[in-house]
Amino acid sequence: MRGAMVKACVCAAVAYGASTPAQAFELCSDGVWLDGMLASYHINPQKHFNEFNPGLGLECWVNHNWALTAGGFRNSLDRPSWYGGGLWSPDFLTWTYVRVGVMAGIISGYNYGDWGLGRNHTVGPVVAPIVMTNYGKLGINFILIPPIPSDQLPATVGFMLRYKF
Repeated sequence: MRGAMVKACVCAAVAYGASTPAQAFELCSDGVWLDGMLASYHINPQKHFNEFNPGLGLECWVNHNWALTAGGFRNSLDRPSWYGGGLWSPDFLTWTYVRVGVMAGIISGYNYGDWGLGRNHTVGPVVAPIVMTNYGKLGINFILIPPIPSDQLPATVGFMLRYKF
């Protein structure tokens, strides 16, 4: 199982620009985290949403402040979602067990209306604050996803378990 996860990390790093597995590990010199998406909490929803959101993702920390991230999960509208982007967590927002940062990138699986790309406008931008906790190799991420009005989705807090390789 661990070998498969390492291969997935190498493949993700290669997709982000490393041309060999060795370069992939060099690219993630500050660590690789496996994120297991678990659940979400919708803030003041006007309708019912699925709050069990299983999925997997990776964080490739290229240095102490910057990471590349990608993954997939079953979203609150019971659709598959894929995301990719960057994480920035400056030193002045990092403490012993807690980091505060921002994730920016793209995500699929939602109706973005005029802001959307692709078939049916289901790929769109995302900028979201994130709190990352860890104790040794284990941690939890809390990410605040802004509302997507064209899909009637309110602001949502996502919860992910983390494991560092």
